[in-house]
Amino acid sequence: MSKPPGVPCPRWLAEPPPDDVEQSLARLASLPDVVRMAVMPDVHLASEVCVGVVLATRHTIYPAAVGSDLGCGMAAVRFRGTSDLLADPARAAQLLAGLYECVPSIRHSRATCRAKLPDELSERPLSHQTLEKQKHRDGLVQFGTLGRGNHFVEFQADKHDQLWLLVHSGSRGIGQQMASWHAAQANDPARVDGGKPCRPAGIPVDSPAGRAYLADLDWAIACAAASRRAIVDAVADLLARHFHIEIEHDSFFDGNHNHVRQETHFGDACWVHRKGAASAQLGEPGVIPGSMGAASFHVEGRGCVDSLHSCSHGAGRALSRGQAARQIPAAEVVRQMHGVWFDHRRAHLLRDEAPRAYKEIHAVMRAQRELVKIARQLRPLLSFKGF
Repeated sequence: MSKPPGVPCPRWLAEPPPDDVEQSLARLASLPDVVRMAVMPDVHLASEVCVGVVLATRHTIYPAAVGSDLGCGMAAVRFRGTSDLLADPARAAQLLAGLYECVPSIRHSRATCRAKLPDELSERPLSHQTLEKQKHRDGLVQFGTLGRGNHFVEFQADKHDQLWLLVHSGSRGIGQQMASWHAAQANDPARVDGGKPCRPAGIPVDSPAGRAYLADLDWAIACAAASRRAIVDAVADLLARHFHIEIEHDSFFDGNHNHVRQETHFGDACWVHRKGAASAQLGEPGVIPGSMGAASFHVEGRGCVDSLHSCSHGAGRALSRGQAARQIPAAEVVRQMHGVWFDHRRAHLLRDEAPRAYKEIHAVMRAQRELVKIARQLRPLLSFKGF
């Protein structure tokens, strides 16, 4: 299926996309007020709008083109230690056990609830009382937690064997509740076919609903960034207490890959939606991780105009979660993770996150050479995921 004429849609692809992705991209290009698109090399099918797509409009917000985990992103920081920390199986096991304690996946217990929602977020009202209740209910127990799925804490080493931490997490339950709430407000009977949405719903930017969505999104982005920092601080405390390794605070950087914001491109003020795509303005730092068994890359944006100053947010899925769970046995997860510490007891739960479930990261990086410059390549040492 070809895209409608008049909507520029350059692509940086590591491989030809399947038909269902092509069809999704064509539907997206036909939406009202869409003026430009860009497709990243980690593009893959997702609900309503593919992950790895950048979309520009002038007057309309499409919540589905931002995704459900508002503000999800990556935080990276260096420690004053080397990969020697994880050369010993006993220390790796001790570190994994410590991560289970200090970075819960779903909610904090009374014993682990050290971080709290910052006052500036707790006191800042959301657009509806339903969201306010969710904020105060989940803010205490979910702030500073990791989440499930592809969210992770990973220890890595650069070419000098320097120890780095990478955290991938988002705005947790409150961000997803916001996304669902605003999607429901945007529901348009005209876009429903047989009881199911046939195209993403848009919200006029200057409407009350549009202003409410943008205000809540801004809150969720700030919450997700603060939560990632709380996770970093919890891990830093763990390393200081048990291994006498200190964090290098000046090396910290953070960015998100699910947002919409106003930018100027080709002389136009437009609303740039990124769903599973990162901003890559000239010199802007970022992280592009591979799968849990592959290299990750610290990058600097090249400010590519045609990509709307964007790049991929990762390797991108090669298999859906269902396909991976059916096709990849637990024993293969263990084989593919050779040389990387992880909890082997949970291998059967990681089949949908196995390295083979993702695209080859080096091919993805080659496909976006004009979008980013590699500043640093890192190899995985220990991978921790929530369950």
